[in-house]
Amino acid sequence: MPGRFPLRTAVRPVLCLLPLALVLVVAVRHTSVLMEGFGHLGSAEWPWLLAAAVATCLTWVAAAFTRQGAVMQRLPARRLLATQFAAGAANHLLPTGLGAGAVNLRFMTVCGVPLARSSAALALYMLAESVARLGLLLGLLVAFPGALRVGSLLPHGSIGPLLLGAVLALCAAAASLLLVRRLRTAVSAFLRTALGEARSVHSRPSRALALWGGSLAFPLLQAAGLAAVGRALQLPVPPVHMAVAYLAATVAVALVPTPGGIGSVEAALIVALVAAGGPVAMATAVVLAYRIITVWLPLLPGALTLGALVRWKVI
Repeated sequence: MPGRFPLRTAVRPVLCLLPLALVLVVAVRHTSVLMEGFGHLGSAEWPWLLAAAVATCLTWVAAAFTRQGAVMQRLPARRLLATQFAAGAANHLLPTGLGAGAVNLRFMTVCGVPLARSSAALALYMLAESVARLGLLLGLLVAFPGALRVGSLLPHGSIGPLLLGAVLALCAAAASLLLVRRLRTAVSAFLRTALGEARSVHSRPSRALALWGGSLAFPLLQAAGLAAVGRALQLPVPPVHMAVAYLAATVAVALVPTPGGIGSVEAALIVALVAAGGPVAMATAVVLAYRIITVWLPLLPGALTLGALVRWKVI
């Protein structure tokens, strides 16, 4: 009707402002953590903090390479990099993985990648990143067996219930696939598309190199950032052991559905650094300072970028 705006026109300004509102809510809920983290940064050695900031920035570049490697179609490089920066903010505002996944799915769709192939590329990215993270952790544990006292990371007697829960979850998923025909058909179609996309990507060396190189670089850069903050605050733990602690902690909290892992990641990192030989007080200071650099400082500019990308219809 004349004089009435389409629904999309009315909703888009709200979507542009929503990231800023979420940043404000999250910041208010974690005010004490922010203040304590900034306090620790004030007493740290700034060259190491600068190294941690550089490593954090490079994680967005690694993510962009991995995203491009997961899809055959050429994506615009600058917008892809900006999208990874914005996706990082979305990931800290929504349950882990959902924010970045939604932003990248929308970006690929706008770039002309069909929804089925975009979803397959997203699944391939997540699989490659998970395999790379687990592979790095296992490789470092083999190379440095004394880096982490793994037994101290889990409460006594918790391994049995965890394994039982995993088995029950797998059985429930298998039963759902067998009993619900529509779900079985949808999953089969998605797997066919995903396998076809994976074969196409690995048939081109440049795409395969971007996918797996970025997947390996991403957790390595994150771990290097933590090690740099540990050096800045003089944590008495070797850098390689801090990297192992980081990888172990992030693997442990991968299934915890909290926004960006806020709360769960800090707790897991502190426990892992203590298991690596660090004093509790110093490990806590390192983790708080690290999360300030990697989460809180980029959060506002990331949210602004996300809003701008929505406004400019990049996503």
